[in-house]
Amino acid sequence: MIKKIFFNLVFFNFLLTERTLAAESGGMPQLNPEFWVSQVFWLIISFGVLYTILSKLILPKISANLDSRKSQISDNIEAADKQRKESETKLKEYDQIISKSKIEAKNIFNEARDKALKDINSKKEVLDQQIDEEIKKAEEEIYQLRKKAPTKINKIAIETSSELIQKLIGTEINNSSISAIVDDLLKKEGEKYYGN
Repeated sequence: MIKKIFFNLVFFNFLLTERTLAAESGGMPQLNPEFWVSQVFWLIISFGVLYTILSKLILPKISANLDSRKSQISDNIEAADKQRKESETKLKEYDQIISKSKIEAKNIFNEARDKALKDINSKKEVLDQQIDEEIKKAEEEIYQLRKKAPTKINKIAIETSSELIQKLIGTEINNSSISAIVDDLLKKEGEKYYGN
């Protein structure tokens, strides 16, 4: 059947070609109804070949390309969603780690501060005790010095007075009389300074 159609088309084409050559001098052959059959034949052949090329070669490649792009896009979207979910999970873990670290750091800081305050207070207490002891020792020493001071001053005054008098007069005077004078003066002046 296809062979019959093909031979009929070739035959009609041959007839139309002869008439076309003869009618070329009479005007526009496209508008002449005698050439319509050959024009339709070549139109069918041209579009048939074009359709065959498009449907068998070009369109399958385009559709395959579109399908591969579509699958690649869907794969990329799935991968992006997966990475987004993973990043959200990691972000939540990161936030939890940061908040946990802040709490731990605060606890460590509070413990260190409490320990430092305890150390400072204990050292302060020890230092206060040492200062109190040193103050007591100093007060005791001052008290002993105040207690012994009149006798030492008396002795120094007697010795100094006897030496001065000996240098002034040239003779030695009895230490007991000088001692009595110095004691007398010390009693009067000592009450001012020592409160005795």
